[in-house]
Amino acid sequence: MTEKLLEVKDLHTHFYTSDGEVPAVNGISFHLNKGETLAIVGESGCGKSVTSLSVMRLIPDPPGRIVDGQIFFEGEDLLKKSDSAMRKIRGNDISMIFQEPMTSLNPVFTVGDQIAEAVELHQGVSEEKAHKIAVEMLTLVGIPMPEQRAKEYPHQLSGGMRQRVMIAMALSCHPKLLIADEPTTALDVTIQAQILELMKKLRDETGTAIMLITHDLGVVADMAERVIVMYLGKIVEEAPVDDLFHKPLHPYTQGLLNSIPRMDRGKERLHVIEGSVPHPANMPTGCAFNPRCPHVREICLERMPELIKKEDGHTVRCWLYTEEGQASKAVSKEVSS
Repeated sequence: MTEKLLEVKDLHTHFYTSDGEVPAVNGISFHLNKGETLAIVGESGCGKSVTSLSVMRLIPDPPGRIVDGQIFFEGEDLLKKSDSAMRKIRGNDISMIFQEPMTSLNPVFTVGDQIAEAVELHQGVSEEKAHKIAVEMLTLVGIPMPEQRAKEYPHQLSGGMRQRVMIAMALSCHPKLLIADEPTTALDVTIQAQILELMKKLRDETGTAIMLITHDLGVVADMAERVIVMYLGKIVEEAPVDDLFHKPLHPYTQGLLNSIPRMDRGKERLHVIEGSVPHPANMPTGCAFNPRCPHVREICLERMPELIKKEDGHTVRCWLYTEEGQASKAVSKEVSS
């Protein structure tokens, strides 16, 4: 029987701006088992990164705040932990690969010192041993001349190398949970493949669970066992990875998958999801996807559907899969656009 490592229950994370209160994460619940890889996908602004920062308790306050919910890690609610207790957990039990390495690395310390500091703090080893581990980690993530690079500062490295330094730092303490926020964004495809293989090796050898935040559905297909699709702060579909790719249920998920170039489609134009993501401070009534949905019905304009269990492990938030929704009249394209 699988054992839950992380369980998020009814999480609400809001930001207080000049436009008003913005619900960046609006009541999501999910879990991650030990040794599992869970991918969270969706367009920019859907709440993926805010979800990961909420788990790490790194939401900047002000303007953001976790206003409700529970985040259980190994059975203990992280939202009830003190700041000092969270500092011991971050980097040791839970590590995160941030999306922007230049803003996450300290410009006045060498990259070797920054990796070694985390190892020395959490693993309790000597300074000499910590620096040796730092060089080993730089070697592991494919950085050439790691002894020399360890003595260099972030500005002396390319964007791809800085990203690999962030990955080395995140993996250095062999965490139980690795949160990877677009971990291969700045890397070329060869290095991307190496990093993904490294993450899979870590998962298989140490049992590290991975929460993967990404736009790249190719990476999802290669890495993940389960997938969560988010839209405007809510989960709209969750499924095992094979089910999601072969039987997507939500119109938004279908649109994302149809937007991927495929070898078997010849030269036909790529599918485009019409419109753009609404601002979270000005969300439409009813289902948040209704202004862009090709199957919108009257009920979609009035009420937000609940998550519906369709098959084993496959849930969807859509009126199309309810008797009430099927009985509702379809809305013309002019009304829904």
